[in-house]
Amino acid sequence: MSHVDAPIERLSPVPLPENLNSVQPGGGVCMSLELAWGRCRRWWLRTFRRGYVRRMEEKRQGSTDGAPHDVLDPRDLKFCRNQCTASWNAADDPFSWRERIPLARWGLAEVQIGGWTLLALTIAAALLPGAYAAIAIVPGVVLSWWLWFYRDPHRVVPQDAGLLVSPADGKLVEITELDHHDFVGGPAVRIGIFLSIFNVHINRAPCRSRVIKLHYSPGLFLNALDPESAIKNENLWIGFEEEAAPHRKIVVRQIAGLLARRIVCGLRPDEVIERGVKFGMIKLGSRTEMIIPAEAGLSIEAGIGQKLSAGSTILARYTAVDRDE
Repeated sequence: MSHVDAPIERLSPVPLPENLNSVQPGGGVCMSLELAWGRCRRWWLRTFRRGYVRRMEEKRQGSTDGAPHDVLDPRDLKFCRNQCTASWNAADDPFSWRERIPLARWGLAEVQIGGWTLLALTIAAALLPGAYAAIAIVPGVVLSWWLWFYRDPHRVVPQDAGLLVSPADGKLVEITELDHHDFVGGPAVRIGIFLSIFNVHINRAPCRSRVIKLHYSPGLFLNALDPESAIKNENLWIGFEEEAAPHRKIVVRQIAGLLARRIVCGLRPDEVIERGVKFGMIKLGSRTEMIIPAEAGLSIEAGIGQKLSAGSTILARYTAVDRDE
């Protein structure tokens, strides 16, 4: 005998907590320099490019309420996107070309500040007399790694229904069954991913979902391989709700590591994000966790030790369950 299930109650989005006052709540030297440059740039635009400012205001969508500074063009949203609803269509964004650069947009300042410094050291060392020029190998290697770390490769995102793709690159180091998880609303499975300093550090959405809740916890910076790091380290917790029925609740946690001290998350409560879309990154070695419902039809598709690619590696699959009695 078949029966009709009761409608599933959707969750209401929760406003951002007070300590989540930026897409990079941990701050940082590079962020401070970018904010200072932004103040200078906005002064220049208001003073000498009033027509441009007016045109960008006419094309802007949403509201700038909540932003800590004026939002004259899309560059001004880099660190405060989660504080307001302002946006521009890609066709109206004169800086959308930056998305085609194969480097993480959240790390472009670090790439330039560190990159130009390392390049100068490499050239200076190469000009030393005789065998001393070999010293140039050291900053040259570090420069190569610096650019490699901030890479942003293209990913092919699988489109089949019921799939959850990896939210991070790295190695799968944990699959733990949980008796109960409050946000998930029942038994759950926690999947832990370790990101070394050689992995891509951009995070991507595991499925098409709506952002319900974000929570930022300042903390320590233990080695990400240390089990205590998942509890004590600085982390940003994101609660998603699948857009497709049965609207499963899923958690992704960005966890800082020994070297990674800058968590970036540009999500806004109540926005819908597509599977595989970039939503943030963790700068340097770190850990990412995903917590999913342990329900009938769940199949974990990856195994301990497997190397994962964010947005393209399938971590789990939910198959349809016959509800007829």
